[in-house]
Amino acid sequence: MAYAFDTLGYAKRLRDSGVSIEQAEAHAEAARDFVMGELVTKIDLENALDRLSLRMTVRLGAMIALAVTALATLIKL
Repeated sequence: MAYAFDTLGYAKRLRDSGVSIEQAEAHAEAARDFVMGELVTKIDLENALDRLSLRMTVRLGAMIALAVTALATLIKL
């Protein structure tokens, strides 16, 4: 999911604070290009946790199946 970043509003706020127009626009472009691309949304985190939970469940199931198989083999001996 992409977020909209108001570069014009950001640059205007910087200009209102005394930053030159060129610097304000450069800061706004840099923030959009470098910072906004690295943001993680709540949906991204939920999807990552869901995948992690599924992997852990599968691994636990595999370990339990292996343990049951090993116990059954030992009992037969």
